Amino acid sequence: MRFKISNSRKLVPIHTLVFLRIALGLLGAGDILGNGVYYHWYLDAFSGFTFRYFGFEWVHPLPEPLLSLFFVVGFLAGIAVALGWRFRVTAPLFAACFTYLFLLEKAHYLNHAYLFMWLAWLLVLTPAWREWSLDVRRDPSQWSPVAPRWSVWVFPLLMGLVYFFGGINKINYDWLIEAMPLHLWLERRGNMPVLGPLFELRETAYLMAWGGMLLDLSAPFLLLHRQLRWVALGLLLFFHATNHLIFNIGIFPYLSLVLTSMFFAPDWPLRLVNGIARRSPRVARWQRNWRAPLTHPVAPGTLWHPRPAALAVLVAVHVFLPLRNWLFASDVNWTEEGHRYSWRMMLRSKQGRGIYRVVDPAGEVRIVNPRDSLDARQYTKLVTHPDMILQYAHHLRDVAPGPVRVYGDFQVRLNGRQRQEFIDPEVDLATLEWRWLGSKPWIRTEDQSVER
Repeated sequence: MRFKISNSRKLVPIHTLVFLRIALGLLGAGDILGNGVYYHWYLDAFSGFTFRYFGFEWVHPLPEPLLSLFFVVGFLAGIAVALGWRFRVTAPLFAACFTYLFLLEKAHYLNHAYLFMWLAWLLVLTPAWREWSLDVRRDPSQWSPVAPRWSVWVFPLLMGLVYFFGGINKINYDWLIEAMPLHLWLERRGNMPVLGPLFELRETAYLMAWGGMLLDLSAPFLLLHRQLRWVALGLLLFFHATNHLIFNIGIFPYLSLVLTSMFFAPDWPLRLVNGIARRSPRVARWQRNWRAPLTHPVAPGTLWHPRPAALAVLVAVHVFLPLRNWLFASDVNWTEEGHRYSWRMMLRSKQGRGIYRVVDPAGEVRIVNPRDSLDARQYTKLVTHPDMILQYAHHLRDVAPGPVRVYGDFQVRLNGRQRQEFIDPEVDLATLEWRWLGSKPWIRTEDQSVER
């Protein structure tokens, strides 16, 4: 990004930015540590074949013991960011660690991980260390109670787009008319105490489907209104608490609430601390001791501000990506074309199964079941994602001792309908390349008239 000097008219209190720094550091550190424990030390998920993102095929798992060391470094970098220690070094290191972890395995893609990656890199560009940090404690000349307006408001802007497009994506037949797949998921929670019988009712699924759509669409606008934002906050607290209770979606509810809080006045964390200090002598004493040396804030002219064009590009990217599925004639829930990076959260339930037929020049057929060499999560994603089916077919082609043809027999069930043929079994996948925007006739079209 190209930068120019900011002026004082473009400054706001820094305190929500500091709150975000602390929250992102702690949430990210916990997420990296959790991934390290679960995926590496227990399941050893990165030891075999990995599905890589197109354009990032060069990203490979580190050999041991470097991979274990990576998780430790990423965790400590997150803690350092939260504490504001050597921020200008640890913040980009933290963002790089999280990005590397994200790119290691496409089968582990989660919307909140993708969002977190953007947030971590945007945080690097901000002066989030200039208040309530060990850097300021060490060098009070770095202190500033204000920050450029863009550095505070870019984060709720991004969260507003997540909410809005989350609502737009819910406007589809399955979600609103059939309450699918929400009804399927709620039925599985029928054995929960107290709420179980309620979850089994179809009416509950309809209420949550329509309510979720309307809340997502309206949340960004309600949060911009001074009086109504409290109503929005209450509804969103209930919404995220319910999601956390029913679904296992990691840190996303906490991350969403942290970003939602940034719609409020930028100095609310300071007012909260001041309110606690008035009631707690210990907190008041800590606050006086902490802020005693902070008498000469950094000059506003030394704070950086990106050119508006850079922020416009950022917004344009996050508007285009959720809308790009309209460039395809296919149903995004079936073909997955335009699904990733589009805030299409919890909109479809897909199960699949399949095998490959590897044919050598002599016509001998070898059946390959990917379940035998992939872990459970990789296999579950593979059989429902055409790009991953193609990637693994290329892997089988590349490891074969000679030229081979690779065919796939895959069947997929979407939102409770019967299984249907997913890809053309007569197309040699070894000869195909993934096309970003072009049509893919080898992917079958779902017949939505098939009964559930």
